[in-house]
Amino acid sequence: MGHHGLLLAAGAGTRMGQPKALVHDGDGTSWLRRSVGVLRSGGCDRVTVVLGARADEATHLLEGTGVTVVVADDWAEGMGASLRAGLHALAGSDALAAVVMLVDLPDVTAEVVRSVTAVVTGPGQLARASYEGRPGHPVVIGRDHWAAVADSVAGDQGARTYLAGHGVVDVECGTLASGRDRDLP
Repeated sequence: MGHHGLLLAAGAGTRMGQPKALVHDGDGTSWLRRSVGVLRSGGCDRVTVVLGARADEATHLLEGTGVTVVVADDWAEGMGASLRAGLHALAGSDALAAVVMLVDLPDVTAEVVRSVTAVVTGPGQLARASYEGRPGHPVVIGRDHWAAVADSVAGDQGARTYLAGHGVVDVECGTLASGRDRDLP
């Protein structure tokens, strides 16, 4: 039982002008592939990517990576739908915890992932990165919480409310990254 990366990349990216799952850095690096690499280098045994908007195009970018792709048909409802689809997909796995990350976090590194996953050693634990006291991603959700989190998420809030009421451990990562998402080209 290890940590299973869960990359959320389903949104339309309206402010970006295209789904963030299709964005590449100036040097040609796919955000999807970079994020998968960060999760793997951070210690995730396996990675599942949740897609939605233009999923067929994004799936091609993941060829050869060995990830599992899940399409959230209700992706337009927001991050909650993506998280729900991802956690349901992991339900049959033997993973200790899901390491939830967003595709639009360009400076989050494997070191951040390792820092947050290091505090989750059991299936009943919750942890998340924080940046100068501001909660962020990745969020590590122990398997004992998967069903309850999936049942509680709605809209674009993700698991924020659930985490607040269930003893999440904040792991300060502000010296490693800013943790800011990128919404504009």
